[in-house]
Amino acid sequence: MPILSSDQLSALTALRHDLHRRPEVSGEEEQTAARIVMELEALGADRIWRGLGGHGVAAEFTGAAEGPTVLLRCELDGLPIREISMLPYRSEVDGKGHLCGHDGHMVSMLGVGMSLAVRPATGRVILLFQPAEETGAGAKAVVEDPRWGDIRPDYAFAYHNVPGRPLGEIGLRSGPGNCASQGMQIVLEGKSSHAAAPEDGVSPGETMAKLMTALPSLSQGNIAEEHFALATLTHAKLGEPTFGIAPGDGELRVTLRSMTNARMDQLIQTATGIVADAAGPLKVDIQWHDVFRAVVNDAEATDVARNAAQTLGHTIHEMPSPMRWSEDFGRIGDDGAKAAMLYVGSGENTPQLHNPDYDFPDALLPIVVDQFRAMIDHLLG
Repeated sequence: MPILSSDQLSALTALRHDLHRRPEVSGEEEQTAARIVMELEALGADRIWRGLGGHGVAAEFTGAAEGPTVLLRCELDGLPIREISMLPYRSEVDGKGHLCGHDGHMVSMLGVGMSLAVRPATGRVILLFQPAEETGAGAKAVVEDPRWGDIRPDYAFAYHNVPGRPLGEIGLRSGPGNCASQGMQIVLEGKSSHAAAPEDGVSPGETMAKLMTALPSLSQGNIAEEHFALATLTHAKLGEPTFGIAPGDGELRVTLRSMTNARMDQLIQTATGIVADAAGPLKVDIQWHDVFRAVVNDAEATDVARNAAQTLGHTIHEMPSPMRWSEDFGRIGDDGAKAAMLYVGSGENTPQLHNPDYDFPDALLPIVVDQFRAMIDHLLG
């Protein structure tokens, strides 16, 4: 039987639908954060931090005696994708949508907050509503916030819903859980010329052609192998769409992906070397975007999640390999917490994450709330 009443679950569902209507993308989550603060105040949180690392919010629920700090993290941001569903609560913001399920993640953690009307016996619980997860900037900004020292946890947990897996299945993996990734922006500057005299200019065309083959060739292995690497060409631009000008500038964007941070360091060194070797007389500027550290799940923290799932009778999926997609929750594990991410099935026949018709399944709410509350009780009594 769910620890929340049917009325509480109905209220959470209505709140998720309301948040779904009003998505805000990374760095713009001001109104979403304000709504979360209002809900946390209504739940009687003992302390609330506002404006963490941007628009982040954290709330403390304090136990009766000293003990460890357990942090549960969710995300505030939506995506710059136009929603195409016919849901009655579909996005009302043109070109933006909660198409990754962060609306459901937020409401799940508020459901845990409802359960914390009965405080744990020891320690404290921190609910963290993090900004800018989709760009990889949010967790870094939160951890670098001067107030993080007041929050820093001993244990940290988060989850992501996973389309294609059975609804409510709890996916677990000790060790690498989500890949590291970085966006490599390569700007090439030469010299334009008349199309009738291309020899009088310096075109980046030949260099771009080489790089469009050489960089993707860095891909190696499969996701189950430690040396796994994936380099994906995501954008290319050469000159302007004219017929009278031989181009003088170009741009490539490539996403680098690896299982470990050490492998990412190798990829960056190799990729920058390839660009330097191919540049010739061109000026080159390389910028890095959407920097995600690998998520490495702590064995003890993963066992806490496993024990809770077993106690509740949830189906457990012991994952043989990490997720290819990235998650900036890795930053919190890097800061010293025993951290683990859970991968909760959201249905075998649902649209994929970032699809324009994706929607978080409300049926997950009681499953996730029960799972995380059981984890809290295991650690804090």
